[in-house]
Amino acid sequence: MDRATEAAPPGPSAPAEELALELLVHGVGGTTPAEMLDDPRTVRITGDERAAVYRRPEDVHAEDRPPGEAPPEGAEEGGRPRPIPEAYVWSNLTSGNGSRALWLLLLPFMVVNLAHWMRPSSRHRSRAVRGYGMLVRLAGLTLTLLLTAAACEVALDLTAWQCAGTRACAAEHSWLGFVSPELSDRGWWSQPGRRLALASLAPAALMALLWFLSRRTWSAYESALPLPPDAEAKEETSATALAEPGFWYGRRLVARLRAAHTAAGLLTVAAAVGTPAARFDRQGGGPVLLDVLGRILEGALALGFALVLWVVCRRGRSERRADDRRDGRLVRALPAAALALLALSLLYASWSRPHWGSEGRLPGDFTFGSLVLVQGALVVVLGVVAYVLQRRAPESRTALGGQGGPAVTMLACALGGVMSGGVAQRVGDWLDGAGTPGQGSWIPGPPVMLTWQASGIPVLLLALLVLFVFLAVRTTRRTRAGIPRVHRDYPDGPHDTIRTRRIAGTRSRARLTDEAPLLVGVTAGFTLLLGAAALAGAWATGEVPAEAARGEADFVSGGAQVAQALGSWFIGLGFVLLVTSGRRAYRDASARRTIGILWDVGTFWPRAAHPFAPPCYAERAVPDLSWRMATWTRTTGGRLVISGHSQGSVLAAAAAWQLSPRARRRVALLTYGSPLERLYGRWFPAHFGPRTLHALHRDIDCWRNLHRETDPIGGPVRVDAGEGPEVDRPPLRDPLAYGRTQLLPLPAPILGHSEYQADPAFAEERALLLARLRPAVPAPRPGTGEEGTQTSTGTSSG
Repeated sequence: MDRATEAAPPGPSAPAEELALELLVHGVGGTTPAEMLDDPRTVRITGDERAAVYRRPEDVHAEDRPPGEAPPEGAEEGGRPRPIPEAYVWSNLTSGNGSRALWLLLLPFMVVNLAHWMRPSSRHRSRAVRGYGMLVRLAGLTLTLLLTAAACEVALDLTAWQCAGTRACAAEHSWLGFVSPELSDRGWWSQPGRRLALASLAPAALMALLWFLSRRTWSAYESALPLPPDAEAKEETSATALAEPGFWYGRRLVARLRAAHTAAGLLTVAAAVGTPAARFDRQGGGPVLLDVLGRILEGALALGFALVLWVVCRRGRSERRADDRRDGRLVRALPAAALALLALSLLYASWSRPHWGSEGRLPGDFTFGSLVLVQGALVVVLGVVAYVLQRRAPESRTALGGQGGPAVTMLACALGGVMSGGVAQRVGDWLDGAGTPGQGSWIPGPPVMLTWQASGIPVLLLALLVLFVFLAVRTTRRTRAGIPRVHRDYPDGPHDTIRTRRIAGTRSRARLTDEAPLLVGVTAGFTLLLGAAALAGAWATGEVPAEAARGEADFVSGGAQVAQALGSWFIGLGFVLLVTSGRRAYRDASARRTIGILWDVGTFWPRAAHPFAPPCYAERAVPDLSWRMATWTRTTGGRLVISGHSQGSVLAAAAAWQLSPRARRRVALLTYGSPLERLYGRWFPAHFGPRTLHALHRDIDCWRNLHRETDPIGGPVRVDAGEGPEVDRPPLRDPLAYGRTQLLPLPAPILGHSEYQADPAFAEERALLLARLRPAVPAPRPGTGEEGTQTSTGTSSG
């Protein structure tokens, strides 16, 4: 593929009324410029390796053609030249090099960040809106604490405290010999505090890695400056926050949250090292001076956690302007202060305590149980706030009646618990070669709380199995009911039973996307109930389920043993699959592209709840598109259609909002296979709800949307057009022909979500949009009170 340096034409030679540009934006999974432009030879016009705009070689200087000279591909109906095709390629923002595979480990952080943007619509910025954002940020903070606690459980409790302190376990793992009291003949590292201090380097290094990745992606993704607002935009009251100048520029909040979460992780490691030593000193096992120092250290750690909470709760995003200011010294100094406290904790724990021995477990049950309790309380309170917001501005198609954010927050917490428990269980099984933890094994094993959580997984899977069977039966019935409609849609020619059922089945399966709220709601509800049951069982009995049920009825004890065994197996399988997927994606570009599809959907939104989530590609893509549209229309005065497929249609809509009101009215929008209403409108009603989409239709010159009934992702946008042209075209035929015809002698495929541009309706709608556009600024719209602008090329008709 040929590449060129930035080569935007200085100015058009052709009259503005002859210039037209079609800016193509691909969807999830990405594609190549050659595929988008249908030409193996492409030239990069502007951009870099991550995201760029491409043209065909003959179109590089298309604006400089003499007036009246048609481009090589000919002309539209009516004699006008066809639009210049440009391809904006952004796939490398999510599925580039192998390091993207590491993002699988950040899945809970990404999910909780999605919950921030799922709040119900609100006509005014109220305390409830601010409270909603604060609660999700707190839930994100608990996930950081959970990750760090899991790393401490593996490194400090299972390895340094339990296995190294047990002769049989340390002898089996010879690399622990130098820290084993018996195998090393009471060597310097064999004291429990020193073992904990040495092992704490692993979770501390994990936090340093997360800080580094967050800062590196922060510099790469959150540094794209948005379009500077003009005077007209400053005076406008926008219908959505998507139009705010600072919406796609979240540098300050991400930097603030990164400092707070890094400090929280380091303080957790410091507490895991220093608290056991302080507890030993309080019991009279050491000098009075150490007891005093331990109490001072615990007080300093408590103060550090209080400061972290204050920073996280104090303020959220600033969207009214591109906020590039730095936070105060206190916020910026948090990670360094936490690191200093960690160093003091290591020094304090390493002090000689000859009579201190490691027995049992570290207090992991209290730590993990407290996190589960806090997370459950946050989800419940978040549900109350979401209910209040939904009642103030009810919208019928909002997913789960406005409870999508709380439900997704619950799923993020569950994912964090499963990943943490999976790591702890597998490491515990690996270290304890003698048997199952708690049943004649070398070491006590992971905290009881994690075993209770794992035991709930079979119950959850059983409930989901029942739900899947229900959905499968309903889909089968819909397929049967849809067969007569297929006959009506394709009345010509004989009908084949297999072909008919395949078309009807594809249509009915495409409707499963609309059942996602039911699936998410059931999963979140069962997860909340099972988490509460696990917390109650762990704290009430202090034993794993199989031990707690011993002596009960056979049905109860047998069920507990089966649930515990299957839960351990499932959580281990999930962990293995996660690691295997990450390794495969690291080595295989095609697997990495598949995983990139997940990030295409999940990382569209800025990092507002968790700084360690995968970076938001839209903070680069949306400014790219808005700058390109604004500069091209301003330079050439020509007509522009931004054409977006699937996720590209969401980027196109967001970029249109970033334009000034005057520039917005000079752009036409063509969307196809678009999830704007079907997914984004239902799950993110505050930003893509009916009022927002209606305002977008009103503010741009014209908008048409193409969709198919066989498409599981795209759908109608359901905008009330009023007196203007309809946005949604009736569903396209798919397949184009039922059987063999003169034009299609081979069976036409069922396209579903792909190849919209191959449908004749695509070119037809693009031509209609271009015919509506005019090269100059539109005249004032009725009732807006705005003054129009004329140029030498004429006046628009909007």
